[in-house]
Amino acid sequence: MSTSSTSMSPATLELFERYVVPNYRRFPVSLVRGEGSWVWDDQGRRYLDFFPGWGCNLLGHCPPAVVEAVQEQVAKLIHVPNTWHFESQGEWARLLSERSFGGKAFFCNSGAEANEAAIKLVRLHTPPEKYKIITFEGGFHGRTFGAVSATAQPKYHEGLEPMLPGFDYAPFGDLQAVSDLIDDQTAGILVEPIQGEGGIRIPPAGFLEGLRKLADEHNLLLVFDEVQAGSGRTGEWFAYQNFGVTPDIMTLAKSVCGGIAGAAVMTTAEIAPSMRPGMHAATFGGNPIAARAGIATIETIEREGLLARTKELGERFTARLAPLVEELEFAKELRVRGLMIGLELTVDATSVVGDCMEKGLLLNATQGTVIRLLPAMTLTDAEVDEGCDILVDVLRNLN
Repeated sequence: MSTSSTSMSPATLELFERYVVPNYRRFPVSLVRGEGSWVWDDQGRRYLDFFPGWGCNLLGHCPPAVVEAVQEQVAKLIHVPNTWHFESQGEWARLLSERSFGGKAFFCNSGAEANEAAIKLVRLHTPPEKYKIITFEGGFHGRTFGAVSATAQPKYHEGLEPMLPGFDYAPFGDLQAVSDLIDDQTAGILVEPIQGEGGIRIPPAGFLEGLRKLADEHNLLLVFDEVQAGSGRTGEWFAYQNFGVTPDIMTLAKSVCGGIAGAAVMTTAEIAPSMRPGMHAATFGGNPIAARAGIATIETIEREGLLARTKELGERFTARLAPLVEELEFAKELRVRGLMIGLELTVDATSVVGDCMEKGLLLNATQGTVIRLLPAMTLTDAEVDEGCDILVDVLRNLN
């Protein structure tokens, strides 16, 4: 990838090289401003962002209602511990409950934190001899030690072994394999209803229904990790609503606060008391800023009819990209559910990301061969077409 048009301030680069741990592979670009689906770098170049905030900015960059709510809140009260009540946290919990399965919320700060809380809740709610949780190959649940142990991808375990015990891995979509793993020590099943980092993998027909049946038959808790798929990204409030299968516990993060850090665990009123005082906490969880941002996000989606718009946008992306599967021999499969979009290639997709960035389009490659788009639901038709034109051109010229 050429960097001639993606140069950045040498002073900024020096700061990073001297003071920042180099655990991320960073592009040689320093972003300074964002609005909607556009970002600008410190050289004045503009980029169309089809992967805003790693999927967190579902409303685009700096959505006005979220900005206004945060600005107003930060001038009044920034943080209070969860030993006190404040109205916006309760209101945020109500809005999430009413749009999901009518349960209760525990608030934290990230997807990994939410999944850690869910893992603990499964163990707390089941008898002491039950501690195992079945998870799925290709899944991703976070970087903290419990969450990465639950992640059935060996590449994330390298150098960290031994992983925490208590997790059994099954192939995604294989109900018989799940059934074979269940024993007297199994407490729950943890699954992404649509795998995100795994390549926008949509479950085969009947799979989630089968998991629900197995969980009910064996008195297990069914946990849906909706960190990436939830909060409206599929065109429904939550991904499980696409399949008619309701979990016992659901984890949310990424876009739940419109780009502000925030996360939640939703569970039923019957299960919630098992997370009793002293067993779990999050210092900044559900803080006043996150709560106001979460409320503003929900209100914006409903006021602007963005769930329906998400489905329309998904159809537009499908119409633009599906023909590539017939046209290009290395384009294997297009998978779309709302604004979760994965185009699987038979060749390395990494160079596509760099070539698109050179042309002013930001996107992602995952699992080596999958081009992943998690764009904002506020995209215009013209922006969809402009971005797809760039992607199609890059793919047609891929060497």
